Parts: sequence; C-alpha cells; structure tokens
Amino acid sequence: MTNTEQDRWSRVKGRLRSSVGEDVYTSWFARMDLEGVQDESVRLSVPTRFLKSWIQAHYVERVLSAWQAEMPEVHRIDLTVRTAMRCATPAKEAAAPLEARRVERTDSRPASELRANAIAPVSASHDALGGSPLDPRLTFGSFVVGRSNTLAHAAARQVAEGRRGDPVMFNPLYIHAGVGLGKTHLLQAVTWAGNSGSERKVLYLTAEKFMYGFVAALKTQTALAFKEALRGIDVLVIDDLQFLQGKSTQAEFCHTLNALIDAGRQVVIAADRPPSDLESLDDRVRSRLAGGLVVEMGSLGEELRLGILKSRVAAARAHHASFDVPDQVLDYLARAITHNGRDLEGAINRLLAHSKLNNQPVTLEMAEREVRDLIRPQEPKRIKIEDIQRVVARQYNVSRSDLLSSRRTANVVRPRQVAMYLAKTLTLRSLPEIGRRFGGRDHTTVLHAVRKIEALVAKDTALSEEVESLKRQLQE
Repeated sequence: MTNTEQDRWSRVKGRLRSSVGEDVYTSWFARMDLEGVQDESVRLSVPTRFLKSWIQAHYVERVLSAWQAEMPEVHRIDLTVRTAMRCATPAKEAAAPLEARRVERTDSRPASELRANAIAPVSASHDALGGSPLDPRLTFGSFVVGRSNTLAHAAARQVAEGRRGDPVMFNPLYIHAGVGLGKTHLLQAVTWAGNSGSERKVLYLTAEKFMYGFVAALKTQTALAFKEALRGIDVLVIDDLQFLQGKSTQAEFCHTLNALIDAGRQVVIAADRPPSDLESLDDRVRSRLAGGLVVEMGSLGEELRLGILKSRVAAARAHHASFDVPDQVLDYLARAITHNGRDLEGAINRLLAHSKLNNQPVTLEMAEREVRDLIRPQEPKRIKIEDIQRVVARQYNVSRSDLLSSRRTANVVRPRQVAMYLAKTLTLRSLPEIGRRFGGRDHTTVLHAVRKIEALVAKDTALSEEVESLKRQLQE
C-alpha cells in the first residue's frame, strides 16, 4: 500500500468516524484494513465473517460513499475476511519453546517446518469444540503491565494459575476496554497458561465462534452434544461478547453461563463495554455478568505506551539484529500515538519495513513522516447515562432512585426530563435503551421529555444556562 493510499484511507476512516459516531465506528470499523485500490474497486478486509456480513448488510453503502468523496471513480467495495491466525516469527518461537510445543499438539506439521516458514498461520484450538485460533505471541510473558491494566492482569493470572477443584474467587471475570488495549492478549494468555498442562480444559472462543457453533449444532441436530461438551469445560474464555446476537443464541449462552458458574467452573469474558451497556443482551445475562468481577482496562498512559514500544522493538530485534530505534524516536511515538496498542505495534512495523527495505537507519524525521496517519486528535470524553443521572440528581437535590421511580411530583419530573434530554444529546443510546435505563419507561416517554426540554431551552434562558452547565460538568 502506497503512502497516497494510506493517506486516503486515513481520511476515509475519519469520514466514517464522523458519520456513524465513535461507538459504532469502534464496534464495526476499527478492525477494517485497506488491502488495495484497483481501477474502480477498493479491497478492504475484516478479521471475521460476522463483521463482513454485518457491514455488507448495514454499512457498505456508507463505506462506498466515504470512498467516493475521496475518489469519485470508485464504484465497488470488495470486502474479504483476512485470516484470524497471526504469524509467529522464528525468533519468537525459538525464545518461547513452551508456546511452540503447545502449537505442535494441534498442528500436524513438524515444529521445524513451523519455524522455517515464518508466514505460515499457526493456530491452537480445543479438539472437541474447535476453539478459536490462538496467537502464540499473546502470552503473559509478552504482556506489558501498567497502571491502567494492573488489576485486569492480576485477575487473569489468578485464573490462569488455578487448579481443578480450587475454589473460584470471582466468577465470571469480566474485562472490558476499548479497541487495542489488551483484552484479547490477556484472554489468550489465560488460555495458553491454562492449557500448558493436561489437568484443566481451557477453551477460548470468540462470540462469533460460539454463535456459529451453536447454529451449526442446531442444523445438524447435535445441539445436546454441543451443550454437554461446553459444560464439560473447566475454564471457558469468551472474547468480543458485544457481538453476541440472536435470542436463541443468547439464551443458550445464558444457560451455559449459569451451568458453569453453578458447577464451580471458571468463566472469563471480554467486551468493549461494561455489562450494563450491552443493551442487545437479555437482562438476565447482564445481571449474571455484573455479579462477578468487572474490571475496566483504561487507556494507555505514556509510560505504558513507551514500555509497549520497547517490548515490540526487542521482539523485532530478535529477528532483525541490526534494527534499532533511538530513544528520542520511542519517546516521540509514546507521546504522539495515544489511541491504542495496535497503533503502537503498527508504528514499529512501519519503521522496521522502511529501515530494511530502504536500508536506512531510523530517525526522528522518518518516524514523523511514516506514522503521521496514526496520530489522532484527542477523543471527547465518553459520557455514561449513570454519570448523567448522578450529576442531574446532585444539581436538583434529588436522589438517583427518584429519577428512576414512578413519582410524578414537579420536583422530580423536571430533573428526570432534563436527564433524559441529556442522555439523548450526549450519548449514542437509542430511545428504548434510555427508557429502560430510566426505570423501564417506554421510548415515547423519553421522546416526550426530549421535545419538552428542547422547547423550554429555546425560550427559557435560565433553564438553557442550567442545561449548558450540566453539559460542561459531564464533559470535564
């Protein structure tokens, strides 16, 4: 991909982010990559079939429009699924023989062939249920710990080091974070560590894989065997739970979750938002998820970003001994690239490619030029409905339970309407979801409140200033 194509792709992603909003963009487009542009078509790839089918069904015209704004001659978007299995470098496998041995158990090729062919996809899966592929690089040894992920890392290690029959300390362990902050790394590390011996059965599944497995079992009339196999797992690890769709699939997931927890088996789950924000899931599932240990992995601080960059450089140097990144370049990247760990890894890959292909040393000038599209403006604070309810309740001297109650007194109705109005204007939540979060009210009640406050703000200066003050408090 040329620099011109990279620049265009960066601008297209910016248009998509502005068009659909940050939450939708993060859920559906953050993992979309540009493969190339040829004649009148653009080739894009996503990591899963589920993402491909969803984007084709709901957003392909919007993607096409974003490209046509940049290149009017484009008339077709070709969306493909890239392999979910990452590539292991020979140096990494040599440095981690334990991971290589694990791969050998599930790959029929000899280890020598795996080490000789660095671009061959390497996977590990549970034999009975066809677990999702594992990346041999994603272990506890390669995970960089910082202030934002210390608790999540400690909890994951606690799970990984448990033994069959040990009491479960917290169940389920639910880890949530934005894209590229290390959720998948921790979950796969738990799986690698748990499967290092034969004592426990640890299964790693993406939500998409769980869905396809359940649907396939229904079609082949083997649903009972599928359920029994799942419930025989000692540690069930589910990634990207936000993508779990379908009432019957969610019901089966709920039954499986209950059966495993009640039997004292461990469940580990990751998603891009807390359980309360997974509005597509049944209330019973959300309640059960919230009943365990819910841990948020925060954004990467500068010190942690620098640590990740040094780790990636060290891994690259194991295979390319002459590769070197000066400290001033690492400091610059740690300050400038703030979004997520994948961008940091991408930056190191670009510097490595440029250095090797052009036979030039890495300099600050080169780094500034090569990673400019990875430097993103600071995102606005993500506001939660709970934050709105808390701030509004404090402003009007009522309790949060008053806002959620059925009370119709004037001193409660107006604050409730203001809170609903702010929820609609400051979040991406739908009217039905807002109504549910305000004591299970109908969406028409929320719509009435929003229109009421809109009309009052237009003519009541005092209320307008009050609402603006609340917005500032929430956005600070």
